[in-house]
Amino acid sequence: MATRKPGAAARPGGGTQSRDKGTRGGRPEASTTAGPRPGSRPGGRRAGNGRPASARTAAPVKAAAVQEAQPAPPPLWYQLTTWILSFAGLGVSIYLTIAHFNTSVTLACPATSTINCEKVTTSPESYAFGIPVAVLGLAFYVFLAVVNSPWAWRITWPPLRWVRVGSMVVGMVFVLYLIYAELFSIGAICLWCTSVHVITFALFVLIVFGAAAGYGTTKALSRA
Repeated sequence: MATRKPGAAARPGGGTQSRDKGTRGGRPEASTTAGPRPGSRPGGRRAGNGRPASARTAAPVKAAAVQEAQPAPPPLWYQLTTWILSFAGLGVSIYLTIAHFNTSVTLACPATSTINCEKVTTSPESYAFGIPVAVLGLAFYVFLAVVNSPWAWRITWPPLRWVRVGSMVVGMVFVLYLIYAELFSIGAICLWCTSVHVITFALFVLIVFGAAAGYGTTKALSRA
């Protein structure tokens, strides 16, 4: 008479039930269809360092969209031209200031009915607000020699740019007043004063042109 092993269930037909499929020695088998691994992309590709691909590409996309503003200094010829003109005006102003306070210094200028530098520089119109015009011109060109230097042109501080433009506007208004005084009040022309007027006008044109062109400001390298 056949004996049944303990724990074995009888099948219909007298056989014994085999062990459950999917088990080995009583332990469940690992599933043959595993789910997606952590850090993997759809399609089987994994993102580097276990991070999603969007995290890696976010920084480059943001850097391309927002460009850092960089200084846009004017061309070198422009910087040197304004600086040289400022020093030229400064030199003439120093000469006129010395001649104003030192009577032993005679201006190298012809004395005719139309051109007479001494007549102009000793007239009442050679003072403005109680200050000699030569001294005002000296202070004006000391300022221009500083703000028109190549180092100052690299400064992108907006108030400096507007002070530079505003000073040239004031300078040109003063030049027009002096020309009017020479022609209609004094009745003579000073060649040294005229040279300062010409230099001031040239600087006025250059500074206004530079402001319109955006020199001394910041510009974006590119736009997204």
